Order: sequence, then structure tokens, then C-alpha cells
Amino acid sequence: MKSLRLVIPYFRDRWIEVALGVLFLIIVDFLQLFIPRIIKWVVDELTAFQIDLPRLWMYALYMLGIGLLIGVFRFGWRHFLIGLSRNVEEGIRNRLFSHIQTLSASYFDKTKTGDLMAHATNDIQHIRMAMGMGIVALTDAIVLGASAIGFMLYINVKLTLYALIPMPLIVLGARFFSKKMHRYYGEVQGEFSELTEAVRERFAGIRIIKAYTRKATELSFFAGKSKAYVQSNMRLVRITGSFFPMMIFFTNLSLAIIIYFGGQQAVRATITPGDFAAFIIYLRLIAWPMMALGWVTNLIQRGRASLDRVNTIIETEPEIIEPASPATPLETFKRITFEDISFSYNGNLRSVLNNIRIEIQAGEILGIIGPPGSGKTTLLNLLPRLYDVSGGRILIDAVDIRKMRISDLRRLISNVPQEPFLFAGTIRDNITLADPLIQEEALMEAVEKAALYETIHSFPDGFDTLVGERGIILSGGQKQRIALARAFLNDAPILILDDPISQVDVETGAGIIRSISQMAGHRTIFIVSHRLSAVRFADRIISMVDGRIVGSGSHSELLETNRYYSKTYHLQELEEELDLHAY
Repeated sequence: MKSLRLVIPYFRDRWIEVALGVLFLIIVDFLQLFIPRIIKWVVDELTAFQIDLPRLWMYALYMLGIGLLIGVFRFGWRHFLIGLSRNVEEGIRNRLFSHIQTLSASYFDKTKTGDLMAHATNDIQHIRMAMGMGIVALTDAIVLGASAIGFMLYINVKLTLYALIPMPLIVLGARFFSKKMHRYYGEVQGEFSELTEAVRERFAGIRIIKAYTRKATELSFFAGKSKAYVQSNMRLVRITGSFFPMMIFFTNLSLAIIIYFGGQQAVRATITPGDFAAFIIYLRLIAWPMMALGWVTNLIQRGRASLDRVNTIIETEPEIIEPASPATPLETFKRITFEDISFSYNGNLRSVLNNIRIEIQAGEILGIIGPPGSGKTTLLNLLPRLYDVSGGRILIDAVDIRKMRISDLRRLISNVPQEPFLFAGTIRDNITLADPLIQEEALMEAVEKAALYETIHSFPDGFDTLVGERGIILSGGQKQRIALARAFLNDAPILILDDPISQVDVETGAGIIRSISQMAGHRTIFIVSHRLSAVRFADRIISMVDGRIVGSGSHSELLETNRYYSKTYHLQELEEELDLHAY
């Protein structure tokens, strides 16, 4: 029931529209109830030979007028109630998307993208149906059903009691099947998430699949996921496929009872032929509420399962939380201190970082080197609080970054990740992040620093070139330089660069490093690189192995004191010379 808190505000805020929609729906139901009365009058007068042509015209006009009114009021309830369901759909989807953006990086480490996509599409659609047509079917089941029974009682009490004999069986059947439907709908949605993730991942990796001729294998894998989805649906169909025929059977059972007992009363003149015809029509009107009872059970159980799944995400608390009493935002700072830092992912016993102690003054450049898996990227991810330290503190001046608002902290930082991400827009939008306030002069300057100017102007559409999904039309080096230009454009005082020239040639990389070195004194720079020439100009370089700092000093000092640094540097120096001669 707690999941209902997600939708209650929409009913509270739009209660007038909901009330009007329900009122119009009730009017439509009552108008439908007058039609059997008109038919009763026509049948009784026809059988008594007491009707003439003008009176038939009058009854026909009654029917026409009722039909027009039903059309008008049906439009009204659809506008308000179906419109409400669309607003619920929009609101919950926006809330879900907004909340997902607040969740920590660790959440996405263990959550599949396909699962989130299923929540944002299929689950939201089921909630919409439950909130829209679910309300309609429930109202019809109550109002139309109860009113039709009232008219039937007015015609003949005994006959009505006969007609209601199957009703308790319908209630018991609905109760039995609804529990099973709720469970199976949850299973279907889970399998849909798995299927969506399988499709997303295979399409994203289609080039690898083609390159390694894995089409048959991947088709087999996908067919397995698809079969599991179908099987879960078939389990659900066996329930819904039994439920709806049961509803129809009991409806027709009532009709059979009425034809037998009502026909006898009509023959004995206990009721008039018109009453008998009207009674059958009212019974047919009850058929829809009985079907609606089944349909609304179906919709509500499906919507409830989806609402529970969405609510589970919305109730997920981010691991990176805002401080209760945030520190005053910093305009400038003098130093950044990593004080006895340790870190492990997801509470694992194995620490990725151990006893890290660094102090860097504002405007300095810190180079970070080490073999793969030594913890370099993890260290950089701690500063913008993509993850929180497991032990120790990170201080900006004397302020623990956990005491700062997350937005205030990240406003101080420009970040170039190891694997740059591009959106499926233009080059300009990817660099400016679609900020219309960016000045053209600043954009050109950032592009020049990233050694990207000539590349952009080699494209026919220049800055307006569409890069495709994840920048598919660009090379790795071009994507990396776009990410660099994005970071250079953002004039934040702290610049984090994770292997910024790993995908460009030696000459282009040298130009980028010159641009970075010219920022010394203006920006505090953390630069990780496997190419040691990229960090030799740094004020200080730290060498990491297995999450520990094993060397620290300037380029010349590490050449003399750190064996890993010295050996790697000389090998890379020889390699770069060979590359330059080859070029």
C-alpha cells in the first residue's frame, strides 16, 4: 500500500477534474440504464397493439437524444480521467528519472541499464492504465452494476435473486486469481527487464558481434531470453485465460437462469414481455461490470506490481548523501589534502586504496602514474565524490568534502574520464553540453587547446556534425579530444584528467600536454597517464602500486629513485622517438 503514495498527490492536486470525470462517467452509466426502459415501453405497446407511427418516432428520438448525450459525456470523462492517467504517467516518469540521477555511481555498478529502461517504459505504462481505465472500470463495476441490479429489483425481486446466484462465485474467483496475477505480473516485468538489457547490450556491441562472427551464438542467447519472457507470459496467460472465461461463464449462467425462470413468468403474465426484455438487457448491462471487475483486477494487479517496482527504486537512498549542515561554498582555496585515505568497492574486505596521503597546493599539477589496477582512477573518482572514502578524509583547505553540498563541490571540478562519453547530438552540443550561454570565442579557445580545431573543420558540417550514438562516427582520439575541450571550456579551478592522451598520436598528445602545462598556476590539475611524457612537467608525481603510493617527487627525482618510473620512461621515450621518425 505504501507504493500508492506515489500517485495520491496527483489525485489530491487534480481532485476537481477527477470529480468531474467520475460525475460524467456516472451520468453516462445512468443514461445507459434508461435505454432498457424505453425498449420496455416499445415492446409492451407493440404486443398490446397500442402504438402508432408518431409514438415510434418519439421513442426513436429518445434513443437518439440519449445516444448524443452519452457521446458528449463520454468525451468529458475520457478527457478528465484518461488525461489524469497521462499526467500520472508523465509525473512518475519524470520523478523516476530525476531520482535515478541522484543515485550514486555504486548503484549503477550493480544495476542493469535494461532494467531501468523497463521501469521507465513498461512499468510506467502499466501504472497509467491502472490509474486511467482502472478507475473507469471500477466505477462502472460499482455504479452501473448496482444501478442495473436496482432496476432489476424494481421489475421483479424473485427474478433478480435468481440472476444473482452466480455472483458470490465471481467474488471468490476474483480473490483467488488476483493474488496469482500480482505475482506473475512481477515475474513478467522482471523477464522483460532481462530481455531489454539483452537487446540493448547486443545492439551496443554489434560491431564486436560482427567482427568475431558471433551472430549465431548471440542469436541463441537472445532466443533463450526471449523464450524465458514468453514462458513467464504463458504462466500469466494461464491465469488470465482462466479468469476471463470464468467471468463470461457466470454471466451467461445468469442469463440462462433468467431465460428459464423469466420466460415462465412472462408466459404466465407475472411480468410483461417488455419487463422481460428490459430485464435481459439489464442483465447484459451487468455483464460489463462483471467483465470490468475482471479487467480492473487485471489492470490493478499489473499496475500494482509495476508501482511496487518503481517505488523500490524511488525509495533507494543514494550512498553519496548531502550534509545536514553544509559548509559555505568555496570561491577560492589554498590546498587539497588526501588524509590517510582508504577505499574498497561495495564494502569488500579487499581495499583498492590504502593509507593515501597527498597534499597539493592550489595551482599545482599532480601527476599520477602506476601499472593498471593500481588505483589511479579510483583515487580521482573520490575527489568529486563519485564514491565516498571508506576511511580517512579529503579536505579542501580545512573543509571535509563530505561537509560540502555535492553541487558546490562538483562545480569546482572539470572531469575528463578515462573513457569519454558523447551524446548523440552535434559536436558543438557535446562540447558545450547544449549550454546556449557559451560564447563562441571561449568555445574556439577550448577547441584549440584540445588540438581539435583542424579536425572539426575537416567535417562538412563543422561544429554541427552529428556524432551518432556514443559518438560512433568519430575515432577514439577525436572523442577524447571532444571530452578535453568540454573540460577546458568549463573554467572550474580543479581539473581532473584520466589518461587524457591515451588515444591520440605522439605529436597531437604533445600539443595537448603543452596546453595543459600552460594552465599551471591557474588551475589545480590531477593528471593520470600511462604515457609518462604527459606528467613529466608536473610539480609532483606520485607512483602507485596495489593502491599504495610507492614513490613521490619531481620527474628528475623519480628517474633516480623509482625503478618502475625510470624503466617505463626510458622505454616510452624510445618508442616515441621511433613513432616520430616513422611519422
